[in-house]
Amino acid sequence: MIIPVRCFSCGKVIGDKWNAYLELLAKDMSEGDALDELQLKRYCCRRMVLTHVDLIEKLLHYNRALCCSLHSLQTLMNNKSFSYGTLKRQGELLSLLVITYLRI
Repeated sequence: MIIPVRCFSCGKVIGDKWNAYLELLAKDMSEGDALDELQLKRYCCRRMVLTHVDLIEKLLHYNRALCCSLHSLQTLMNNKSFSYGTLKRQGELLSLLVITYLRI
């Protein structure tokens, strides 16, 4: 997702350093040197930046309407009043929607 605002261990603010970190890496600086440049000395803070996976750009590509449809189907499938056949059809429809959207 997005970088946490604070380090989980010590509470130091690290969220404002992410873009600067990426810029330093783009300038062919090593990860350790970039973290030193950003004044991230504690290993807990360094861990937060080094292990962060930036998924926000990928998540922004998802269609909100499709996500709502998938959530509605999941809610229907969790309803105990449906028969097995209905649940199976809903599951097949859900799979079809996911495959169509993701173009697997």
